[in-house]
Amino acid sequence: MMLDMAQADRERLLAEVLAGRLPDARGRFGPFGGRYVPETLIPALERLEQGIREQLHREDFQAALGSELRTWAGRPTALTHAARLSARWGADIWLKREDLAHTGAHKINNAIGQALLAMRLGAQRIVAETGAGQHGVASAAACARLGLPCTVYMGEVDMERQAPNVGRMRLLGTTVIPVKSGDRTLRAAIDEAIRDWVSDPLNTYYLLGSAIGPHPYPYLVRELQAVIGREARAQMLEQAGALPDAVMACVGGGSNSIGLFHPFVTDSAVDIIGIEAGGRGAGLGENAATLAFGRPGVLHGCYSILLQDAHGQVQETHSISAGLDYSSVGPEHAALLAAGRARYEVASDDEALAAVKECCESEGILPALESAHAIAGAKRWAASHRGGRILVGLSGRGDKDMSTLQQTLIARLDRDPSGATEGRRSPVSS
Repeated sequence: MMLDMAQADRERLLAEVLAGRLPDARGRFGPFGGRYVPETLIPALERLEQGIREQLHREDFQAALGSELRTWAGRPTALTHAARLSARWGADIWLKREDLAHTGAHKINNAIGQALLAMRLGAQRIVAETGAGQHGVASAAACARLGLPCTVYMGEVDMERQAPNVGRMRLLGTTVIPVKSGDRTLRAAIDEAIRDWVSDPLNTYYLLGSAIGPHPYPYLVRELQAVIGREARAQMLEQAGALPDAVMACVGGGSNSIGLFHPFVTDSAVDIIGIEAGGRGAGLGENAATLAFGRPGVLHGCYSILLQDAHGQVQETHSISAGLDYSSVGPEHAALLAAGRARYEVASDDEALAAVKECCESEGILPALESAHAIAGAKRWAASHRGGRILVGLSGRGDKDMSTLQQTLIARLDRDPSGATEGRRSPVSS
C-alpha cells in the first residue's frame, strides 16, 4: 500500500511517533484515527475519554489492575528462548508467551482493564464482539470475575470454526448472540455490538477487543496491551543481555502487535515488523492483508486503512485464522507504516499451517493460527538475518483452532504420515 503523503509530512509524523506524542488531543495518529460515529454515541465516548483521563493512570486503578493481572491473569508471561527453532533457522528466536495468560491469549489484558474501568464509570452491562472467540472468552471471564452481565456478538461463520470458545463463553455466564448478517465474521459482529451500544449508551459499556474504533478506544487498548512489550523488553535485557534486532507480531485489528511494539518504538535500532494474513492470494476477498492491499477510509468509527473496492465498498476478507479476518486495521499501525517506523508483510494460509507444525514439533508449543503468521514471518526474517535476534509475539494458544487444524493440517498428516508440509510463499511480502 502506498500513501499519498508529502515527505515533509512523513518526517513530521515520524518525529511525533518517536516522541511518543500520539494520539493527539483529537484522537489522531497523524492523519489516522478520529471519531466517526452517530451523535447518540458522542456523549458515551466523551464520558469514556474523561474516565480514561481521570482513572487509567491513577495509582489505585493501576494497583487494582496490576493485582488482577498478577493473581488472576497470570502475568508476567514467560519469555521463551526457542532453542531448536533457533538452531534450525540460524537466528536467535525468542517467544513472548501470551498463550500462557489466563484464557489463552493476550486478550485478557485488555478485557480485565476495560471491565474495571467500566465499573468505575457506572456501567450496568457489557457488550463485546469477537472473531476468533478469544476476546469473547476474555470478556466473559472478566465480567464473571467482576459480576457484570455480558453479551457477546459473534458471526455465524466464526461460531462454527471456533465452537469450543462459544462453549467457554456460555459456561462463563455470557450470552452469545450469533450474527447472521453481512459477512458473518468479525466485521459483522462489530456492527451488531455497536448497534446494541447505540440503543443504550448510558447503561451499556462497549468492551472493544482490538486497537480499532473511534477515539479513545485505540489509545485505551494500546495502553492496556503495552504490558506485553514492557515485560518483553525487560525480559530480553535480563535473559538475552540485549534488545532484539527485530520485534514481530501478527496483525489483524492489531492489539497484540501494538501492545508488543509500542515500548520498542523509540528504540531506533529495533526493527518493527507486522505480519498480516495473506490468505489464498493477492486478490480482493482472498486475504485480510489490509496494510499490503488497502486504501484509506472509514470503518467502525475510525479513519484508517481498509480493504475496499474501486467504489469504496468495504470487502469481505479471507484468512484461515478467524482473529485476523478483518477488513481494516488500527490507526496507530497505519501511522507507523506511513511514518516508516514499521513495515508490514504477509504470510499465507499455507505458511501459517506449516509454522504451526514446525513450532509444535520443534518447541512443544501449539500456537494459535493468528500467532503462526508471525512465526512464519520470523522464519523468513531469519533466512536473511543469520545470527540475528528476533522477538516474536506468540499472541495465543492453538487449542481453539483444533477444528480447523483437524480439517487441514491433521488431515494432510493422515494422508502423508511423513508429515512433509511446506508453506507456499505468499505472493506479497511487503
